[in-house]
Amino acid sequence: MNQPLPITFKRKTPHPQSGQWSREEIAALYEMSFFDLLFAAQEVHRANFDPNKVQLSALLSIKTGDCSEDCGYCSQSVHHKHDHDGPEARVKGLELLSVEEVLTAAKVAKENGASRFCMGAAWRGPKKRHIEELKLMVGGIKELGMETCATLGILLDGQAEELKAAGLDYYNHNLDTAPEKYEEIVSTHSYEDRLDTLGKVRKAGLSICCGGIIGMGETREHRAGLLQQLANLNPQPESVPINNLVPIEGTPLENVAPVDWTEFVRTVAVARIILPKSFIRLSAGRGEMPESQQALCFLAGANSIFYGDKLLTTGNPDVENDKALFAKLDIKPL
Repeated sequence: MNQPLPITFKRKTPHPQSGQWSREEIAALYEMSFFDLLFAAQEVHRANFDPNKVQLSALLSIKTGDCSEDCGYCSQSVHHKHDHDGPEARVKGLELLSVEEVLTAAKVAKENGASRFCMGAAWRGPKKRHIEELKLMVGGIKELGMETCATLGILLDGQAEELKAAGLDYYNHNLDTAPEKYEEIVSTHSYEDRLDTLGKVRKAGLSICCGGIIGMGETREHRAGLLQQLANLNPQPESVPINNLVPIEGTPLENVAPVDWTEFVRTVAVARIILPKSFIRLSAGRGEMPESQQALCFLAGANSIFYGDKLLTTGNPDVENDKALFAKLDIKPL
């Protein structure tokens, strides 16, 4: 006889005034049988979204390399070795792209079907001189009729308001992992620094794009802890990127064992159940996933992808491959 679904699923999402998701409740979802979990996630997904549509975002690195932070998964940090005689673990530092370069890329992304354009910068956070250029970029992208998103690191007081006034829709700032795991991944800023920036972003009236990375040597309990943090943000993030670590030679996480594909799909499904109205985005690492795994992630409730040939400094499936996959799965762009 089939076992009944745990009570955690039945409440769908907690009322803001009546309690939050506990780690134990989320862990219980992870323990469901694989197909029961996917079925439960698909029911939540269908109750909140069209199951046959996926939102397409394009991401451009507008300032690459020479980042002062020591995030263990990232090739853009100045803290990681740079072997000139072999594979480069640290990406060569480049200046901030011009407004014209960014808008040209945004036009191409729109022609290829992307509805949201995201800009990423490798630094601790933007300086005052950067904000003026960023505002011009945001305004130009809005004029193209696209949604705008930026991931610019830790924000100073007033910067979120300036970006909002320029037309920014979303601010991306991931929590990466569970709070107790964070110091093993990053030491140059704290979990509280991340939460502080999220607070500034929300106070400015921006929508939040906030997720994490799977496969950094964390346990299932850590994964439940990350999802607990995301689910208990009030309000919940409008967009939640789920990244699968792509180990890069020369970074501290280069030799971390990969997470089994079923665990990644489980994480997507659990995220869908506890974040019922959020867009769940397949982000970094999708290029290494077979089509069958991507299809199961869509079944589990993923409904957003980065679309195009680059995801910051990690390869991503090209546009034609994505179009072909969507045709096989009868998926339409949102």
